Amino acid sequence: MTEIASPQPHRVGAALSAARSAVGTVAGERPWSMTPAQTEQALDDIAALEAQTAELKSRVLMHAEALDLPGEMGAGSVAALLAQRHRTTRPEAHRQARLAKGLDAHPMTATAMSEAAVHSEQALAIIAGLEALPDDLEPDLKTRAEEHLIELAADYDAKALKNLARTILEVVAPDLAEAHLARQLEKLERDAEDANRLHLWETTQGRVRGNFDLDGFSGACLRKALFALSAPKHRAAAGPLGERMPTNQRLGQAFAEYVRRYPAGKLPKAGGLNATVVVMMSLESLLGGLKAARLDTGEHISADLARRIACEAGIIPAVLGGKSEVLDLGRSRRFHSRAQRIKATIEQRGCIAEGHDCAPAFTQMHHPHLWSQGGRTDADGWMLCPSAHRQVHDPRFTHERLPNGTVRFHRRP
Repeated sequence: MTEIASPQPHRVGAALSAARSAVGTVAGERPWSMTPAQTEQALDDIAALEAQTAELKSRVLMHAEALDLPGEMGAGSVAALLAQRHRTTRPEAHRQARLAKGLDAHPMTATAMSEAAVHSEQALAIIAGLEALPDDLEPDLKTRAEEHLIELAADYDAKALKNLARTILEVVAPDLAEAHLARQLEKLERDAEDANRLHLWETTQGRVRGNFDLDGFSGACLRKALFALSAPKHRAAAGPLGERMPTNQRLGQAFAEYVRRYPAGKLPKAGGLNATVVVMMSLESLLGGLKAARLDTGEHISADLARRIACEAGIIPAVLGGKSEVLDLGRSRRFHSRAQRIKATIEQRGCIAEGHDCAPAFTQMHHPHLWSQGGRTDADGWMLCPSAHRQVHDPRFTHERLPNGTVRFHRRP
């Protein structure tokens, strides 16, 4: 009976087996006795080994696709095979599959990675930059672009490489760069705006939560507005007792203020009216009662909050009588005029709360005789920063106007 010789192990398999065996010999070995120089070298060697292993894995993945190994194992793709067999998350599996396809299409980058000259993140950045080049670009220019990006990988991380890759034409083909960059930015911005998303939902506690995904420009505008409202350079945003608030709390309060004070006149009309929130409350509640007020959107708010927001933009207090007839739908002018603000700027020079120094541009005008209780919109308005304005309406505090013109707050006992 003739014995069938078993096939010789493939060089790739043999190398991987040897590498596993070599690393296995130090399993559990504590590196406590390594010198700083040895530790640094070990970290460099591990990073190089990871890059070389990732490049080899990419080659094997492409071979697995050629053999239709995913189909034989009931997986729809190489990424699905990775997620299924190696218990990898799908985002990570798809990242590895993209790297494999990219290295297969760009052998020069694959070679650099096999020599540990670039790592996985850098390789993906280089590949993304090369694939964004014009399709009709001459092959030698694409080669020069790839060579240049690989050289830059010695000094720049993946994020910087991604930015440099966007302008690589300025290096290899300056005459084509400007027009290509303009087309590229137009496409990026168009795609980014199409991808804008906002999800809102109401919790059982009556709060509204959500998440959003904005294009870079809109995100930068929102970030700038919120940081300006939450912590301008000239003042430190503080809580009711003067303590420094956490950044997320300051930004949350700034976002709430941003939404509440957006000019209602700039919003499109719905049902013949600007998108303005109407607060409906009884005369008793307006004058100090405890009965909740109701918004025209269906939600309920406390009477105290209704009285406080009566002097803020975008909200109309509708005071109702016993049979819900409208007693007052706002007086003829609720907001201080430009001339009145200029007068207050000259006389008060910003927030008049004791210990505050908010500049006039960042203040809100407060009615010392509450507008919700019949106060007039006249030249006697107080300039208060958003924090002080919230505090002056906070029932936990009382306040007094001192002879020097500042407003002092006291915690109620």
